[in-house]
Amino acid sequence: MSGHSKWATIKRKKGATDAARGKIFTKLTREILTAAKIGGGDPAGNSRLRKAIADAKAQQMPNDSIKRAIQRGTGEIEGAAFEDVLYEGTGPGGTLFVVEGMTDNRNRTAAEIRKVFEKHNGSLSSPGSAQWAFDHLGTILLDKDAVSEEKLMDVALGAGADDYRDEGDTWAVYTPIGDLEAVTAAFETAQVPIQQSKVAYIPKTKKTLTGRDAEVCLNLAEALDDHDDSQNVFSDFDISEEELSRITGG
Repeated sequence: MSGHSKWATIKRKKGATDAARGKIFTKLTREILTAAKIGGGDPAGNSRLRKAIADAKAQQMPNDSIKRAIQRGTGEIEGAAFEDVLYEGTGPGGTLFVVEGMTDNRNRTAAEIRKVFEKHNGSLSSPGSAQWAFDHLGTILLDKDAVSEEKLMDVALGAGADDYRDEGDTWAVYTPIGDLEAVTAAFETAQVPIQQSKVAYIPKTKKTLTGRDAEVCLNLAEALDDHDDSQNVFSDFDISEEELSRITGG
């Protein structure tokens, strides 16, 4: 699973769209709330909040819902307080997972995430047990039909990106975390549509899985992604197109 680009492709082929729209809104609301709590309610001076609002609008979240989430974060109206959490674990075939989450009850969420791993032949591990296998980078996904490779290179490398890769249907552009906003803005200025712009854990090397290990690992990733307190799931497993077609029946 190469960052989130391959995972997005897998979810489309499995017919999964991050469950219902209500679940998507829940995750977006928590990100807006936490961003406002940490950096204040003015998106002009809070890049995390600005990005969260853009993501919410891309999913057609109502403006009133966005406003309430910001007000809950700044304390203008009452609401549960969420905190960022990070979980690391192992899956079938020696695969490694990093799960970013938000919770209002750290102990409850840890116990539930542990059960998800155990149910799918994996285990929740100690901090640092999986992060070493990933690079923490700014990641921008672009529709391959929306931009030529030549223009991609001109915009991305000119704005400070480190690298880009062909990920099938998409281009994946990688940047230092501190340069993500500038590179994203460069694509927007060049009028290149952006699928996704976020900080992600990118595997340094990928483990190709087949057979039962591939099926169970895919189900583990989906179950972690579907958990209410999960925001992002990253893993170092890879599944060939042929194997994926076998699993999904497509």
